[in-house]
Amino acid sequence: MLSLLVAAVAFVASVTKAQDLDSCPGYSATNVKTTQTGLTATLSLAGTPCNVYGNDTKKLALEVTYETTTRLHVKISDSKVHRYEVPESVFPRPKGTSSAKSSQIQFKYTTSPFSFSIVRKSTGEALFSTGNHSLIVEPQYLRVKTDLPQDANLYGLGEHTNWFRLDPSNTTLTMWTRDAYVYFEQRTTGSHAVFLLNSDGMDIKLTPGALEYNVIGGLLDFYFLAGSETNPVETARQYSELVGRPAEMPYWGFGMHQCRFGYKDFVDVSEVITNYSAAGIPLETMWTDIDYMDRRRVFTLDPDYFPLSRMREIVSYLHKHDQHFIVMTDPAVYRPNGTEAYDPYTKGHEQDIFLKGPDGQETLSLVWPGVTVYPDWFNPATQDYWNNQFSTFYSAETGLDLLTLLFSTGPVQEPANFCDLPCTDPAAQAKSQNLPPPRTNPPPDPNAPIFQNSTSSVNPRGFKINGRADPDQNILNPPYRINNAAPTGNLSSKTAWVDAVYKNGVNLYDGHNLYGTLMSSATREAMVNRRPGKRPLIITRSTYAGAGRNVGKWLGDNLSTWWHYANSISGILGFAGLYQVPMVGADICGFGGNTTETLCARWATLGAWYPFMRNHNGDTSISQEFYRWPTVAQAAKNALSTRYKLLDYLYTSFHRASVDGTPVLQPVFFQYPQDASTYSIVYQFFFGDSILVSPVIDENSTSVNIYLPKDTFYDWTTLKAVQGQGATTLTDIDYTEIPVHIKGGSILPLRLNGTMTLAELRKTSFEFLVAPGASNGTASGQLYLDDGESIRTSSSKSLKLEYKTGKLTVSGQGRYSSGVKVAQARFLVRANGKNAQHSYDSDSAVLTVALGTAVEADLSVEFS
Repeated sequence: MLSLLVAAVAFVASVTKAQDLDSCPGYSATNVKTTQTGLTATLSLAGTPCNVYGNDTKKLALEVTYETTTRLHVKISDSKVHRYEVPESVFPRPKGTSSAKSSQIQFKYTTSPFSFSIVRKSTGEALFSTGNHSLIVEPQYLRVKTDLPQDANLYGLGEHTNWFRLDPSNTTLTMWTRDAYVYFEQRTTGSHAVFLLNSDGMDIKLTPGALEYNVIGGLLDFYFLAGSETNPVETARQYSELVGRPAEMPYWGFGMHQCRFGYKDFVDVSEVITNYSAAGIPLETMWTDIDYMDRRRVFTLDPDYFPLSRMREIVSYLHKHDQHFIVMTDPAVYRPNGTEAYDPYTKGHEQDIFLKGPDGQETLSLVWPGVTVYPDWFNPATQDYWNNQFSTFYSAETGLDLLTLLFSTGPVQEPANFCDLPCTDPAAQAKSQNLPPPRTNPPPDPNAPIFQNSTSSVNPRGFKINGRADPDQNILNPPYRINNAAPTGNLSSKTAWVDAVYKNGVNLYDGHNLYGTLMSSATREAMVNRRPGKRPLIITRSTYAGAGRNVGKWLGDNLSTWWHYANSISGILGFAGLYQVPMVGADICGFGGNTTETLCARWATLGAWYPFMRNHNGDTSISQEFYRWPTVAQAAKNALSTRYKLLDYLYTSFHRASVDGTPVLQPVFFQYPQDASTYSIVYQFFFGDSILVSPVIDENSTSVNIYLPKDTFYDWTTLKAVQGQGATTLTDIDYTEIPVHIKGGSILPLRLNGTMTLAELRKTSFEFLVAPGASNGTASGQLYLDDGESIRTSSSKSLKLEYKTGKLTVSGQGRYSSGVKVAQARFLVRANGKNAQHSYDSDSAVLTVALGTAVEADLSVEFS
């Protein structure tokens, strides 16, 4: 208790000292050495130290490198003491050198006091400037502050529930397992991005005209991206060059997923599958949350509620019907007390792969199964352990045979800890918290028919100082407290002890934010090891920059409210539009609380435009599968029919993202950067670069105010042309529909109709929908075809679709045979006459031309 009181007093004192950090001395630059590719310098403390949250570091090393014509790297480190930095194995550094002469952005600096700015060379505009703001570097506190334009248009800065455009006047974003520390800024003069490569906890504060980083460790390792003066999409592509391009996903992964935390037993699961089929609502993938586990223990099945033989029966049924199955897997491994046998712990303990405390003992946490330990992902032996657990539990012969590589890292994917501090006896707290929670229903008859009528003792732990390079550092209670929203503000509150030590010597203090991404990488390798060459679908909760190279993402436990429904758009846009994690979705209809028929219907229509589409809710909520209400069922059918028609357009967008980083979803200003009115739009978005989605936002409303930029659009339902003139109101929008517009200048490759499964969809013919632009009457599009599952495809085809002056031309590169045809092409144009090969609807101005050629074949269609 005394240590807590002392820490609190120290914190109050430090806040007083921190009131005017710009009065601190900062540094002076000496020994500046300039080369064609950058510069180096020594930064020396320029006066009496402030010692705000520790002793100011007296000498720093500055490195500036022009890596490409659009990327500039600025690194500030301690010149004498090695400080933690994100390991190369987690975040591979991009290679390459350029020159100051060829770079689009320039590093400018003053020597005393040292400050720097990043300037766009073509205009002289400062994109980042530390100006008169003092640089502060201490062992457990780093501070950098940059000037911003008033009312700046900022986006990004990790996962949060703020709106997509951040409030630049009064926002604090805390990075404590919150993803990528990058922000994009859009100005009327262009767009750019700034990325801080640092995995320590931090607060980023937005105040009028400024942005300030407050970091509790590591280095100042900045990457500045020049972006573009005309095309914000280019900024996203540059970020993808830095963090890595997103992984391609299996085709079936884009179908509809159903999950719930709270399915009681195998009968309950089978009935959901049966009911979706009976309702005529497509269900591609069925999930079970951690309910399937024996006492919540990873890599187990409850023998009474989810017996292996019945679960294998469910998996077999789904596979026979071209459907799929996913179970959630958590990283926490139950630690038995005494002589109790639990093979996943025994094997891990024998291989010595669990996280250790500073005393060399396994660090203990408290999660669903009770007292637990966590794998150490930096330990080289952990991958072998993880591979073996997967091979055993998912064995085709003796385990839960998830034939199609289905896996999800679940909601407790970071090293969570339910133990209330000081947590001297986790076993006692497990008992008081009733962990694992008991079942509330009797087990089913093990022979119940399904698919009927269906198409040790604990070492106490105190608050102590860990032995790091600097013994004066307090990593359990650092002097600067980030706003991590946990009880008491302690870094270890509700997570694993931050003085736990990875095998490579890194403390969880520095590497906490990496844990989920490390698990994701290990899981992807384990899945590929099990079925080599096949794309796994891994949906994770916790991510760090670059996670999209391996996994997709869900946004966590939201609530069944209209606010969360609307706010989900900002979360989806952040990951799919900025962070290069495009396979992302929110829990449709909400996870916590009880949804309503109208909310769930609206959410079904919106959720069909999430890249990852899943209905998911909690065990204390009412059931909310789409078939539960007539309105919701119809909304889901309509939404899925549209989604499946557009699925190859979405699949092509994902392929393009994997090649050049073009975002799969885009904010409206990405397409219309010249229109400043689009910068603040947070409810509308582009699906790919051709489909504008404008959901109804207000509760129980049938109208919505939208913004259509000055361009030609086509109503998705009627195909009639609409001339955008800015703000407009749409009315009489049924609860089963959502307003969607096609951007003029687009050619959409569509399947002729939706289907119940994606295996069936892949056998369905295409049509090409040509929506000419207003300015020159041209249009273009793309279609990518492959087998939908191989990591490295042996054959594929990329089609280029072009329309100009009454002529549609389709040409391709590569070799692939899908076995399906292009049944027709539809042109949204004015035309005259008809014959056996084409028909014309004068009301909607749609010309339909019958084709019947192989989709991979070169094609030319011309009319006048």
